[in-house]
Amino acid sequence: MDYIINIMPSLLSGALITLKVFFWTLIISIPLGIILSLGLTSKFTNKKMLKIFSIKQLIEFYIWLMRGTPLLLQLIFVFYGLPIISIVFQRYDAALVAFSLNYAAYFAEIFRGGFQSIPNSQYESASMLGLNSWQTTRKVIIPQVLKIVIPSIGNEVINLVKDSSLVYVIGIGDLLQAGNIATARDVTLLPLILVALIYLLLTALCTVVLRRIEKYYSSWR
Repeated sequence: MDYIINIMPSLLSGALITLKVFFWTLIISIPLGIILSLGLTSKFTNKKMLKIFSIKQLIEFYIWLMRGTPLLLQLIFVFYGLPIISIVFQRYDAALVAFSLNYAAYFAEIFRGGFQSIPNSQYESASMLGLNSWQTTRKVIIPQVLKIVIPSIGNEVINLVKDSSLVYVIGIGDLLQAGNIATARDVTLLPLILVALIYLLLTALCTVVLRRIEKYYSSWR
């Protein structure tokens, strides 16, 4: 117990970094994913571009790129590769950029499926009630879409808790790095066991919150 008490401050400090990456990635990537999903479901084409490149095609290429390459590779590219073209991020900022862009692509596909599952009669009914496009989207469509996509979003949220451990590759002192340092220094697996328990606790809390949100939106069924 004395040893656990001694290493817990460093593990909790690393857990705080993990939570920051997790929280801000969600704050950035979910709204960005919604915007991208609207672009995927829109028929708008930017006429100033070449005709072969519509907004939808550009978004599809971005999603294909983000989903088709490992997050670890994207993280390394943002921090070590972009400085070649004079785009330099601090370690924490590079992590947020890479994580946000990656998860926005996954959220875009999730929300795209949600928007496309809403029947056209919903839009027509809202129009007959005098709602404009923004009011229809905000008050009628999005609440139904959220109810549909919450289980899929929940899976990505749980993955994000675990994927946040990848930030160690660019030297950020997160939870896993703190555990690795203690393990290498003291030649014991106990720090990694504690790291696993903390990750389990974080995923359990996320699961509880997501179930409450799902229960709240079940009233739309």
